[in-house]
Amino acid sequence: MKLNERGLLVVISGPSGVGKGTIRKALFEMPDNNFCYSVSMTTRKPREGEKDGVDYFFVSREEFEKKIQENKFLEFAEFVGEYYGTPVDYIEKQLTSGKEVIMEIEVQGALQVQEKMPDAVFIFIVPPSKQVLYDRLIKRGTEQVKDVEKRIQKAEREYGLAYKYDYIVVNDDIENAADRIYAIIRAEHAKTERSIHKYHKLMGVK
Repeated sequence: MKLNERGLLVVISGPSGVGKGTIRKALFEMPDNNFCYSVSMTTRKPREGEKDGVDYFFVSREEFEKKIQENKFLEFAEFVGEYYGTPVDYIEKQLTSGKEVIMEIEVQGALQVQEKMPDAVFIFIVPPSKQVLYDRLIKRGTEQVKDVEKRIQKAEREYGLAYKYDYIVVNDDIENAADRIYAIIRAEHAKTERSIHKYHKLMGVK
């Protein structure tokens, strides 16, 4: 039995290429998990095979901007003329139902979320070394060497922001990293500040 019945917002963040997406997939493959993926909202059109409410919440630009004015996003940004953001109402609904909401996001977006939901759990993913990150980016084969160098430089700036996170997890092995995050989530539920009210009720403490 969990003393803290409300779910946790778990923000998995870190520089590009550290394996955030792969770790997130490994978490969702764990048996008996209670995880829910944080679905973003966007103004871009659905691509083939994408489903509304599963891959993204697809809305018009007018609707998105209305939600910005109503402060309905934990974070949002505009890329190549399209908006992307994390809707507050969806996150809150999942947390209230007891789901652990997993958000995979870049560093700047994570810091925006932290301002609005400081009680979330922020986990900074790092590679075992700079060379490992460089090798991973090169192996992806999606960018030229000069662009990889830019990502490495950006990553080095972001390493300096690790102190703003609750935990640092080294991605030396995908399964190991996922196991560490799972252990963090279980430990967070047992924190006194999250569980004291249920404990007092259970034990009749006034």
